[in-house]
Amino acid sequence: MSESAAKPDPSAAVSEVESLLSVLERNRRTFAWKTAGLDEKGMRATTAASSMTLGGLVKHVALVEADWLAVKLAGREYGAPWAAVNFDADPDWEWRTGALDSPEDLYAVWRDAVERSRGLVAEVIKERGLDGPASFTWPDGRTPTVRAMLLDMIEEYARHTGHADILREAVDGRVGEGAPKNFTL
Repeated sequence: MSESAAKPDPSAAVSEVESLLSVLERNRRTFAWKTAGLDEKGMRATTAASSMTLGGLVKHVALVEADWLAVKLAGREYGAPWAAVNFDADPDWEWRTGALDSPEDLYAVWRDAVERSRGLVAEVIKERGLDGPASFTWPDGRTPTVRAMLLDMIEEYARHTGHADILREAVDGRVGEGAPKNFTL
């Protein structure tokens, strides 16, 4: 692995909170790098038997930021653009429209969702700590902790970064494990 792709060491963080947030940010950054710099054709490309696109992935992770961190973790509303969508009538809305939106619009929605999540996560951690409850309960009556929600978000990015890796390589050959040090969201 090249020095520019070296992964930050989460164990070097001072606290568990900093470790978790460091890994989440690393995954966000790598996802952004995997999807960055493409035109509409690149964002709409598919591979193999899947209809998944990089544009759909970007919009999907923006929705997941809102769903998991704003709604389920912090107990807030979805906010724009999600509040206006009837997901019962169009359950694949973010995937479908993400394949049609311009890269600029997609990144704006995703960056807004990430910025909102950062603020809400900081608030929730300050109020509840990592062992505190999320703002929702599973159908079986269990309520996940703040820690569990952050770990789920890390897993979500890791899974979708793998998808982005395959799609991006098919578009223009970009490969690698992590974003270069000078890459920013």
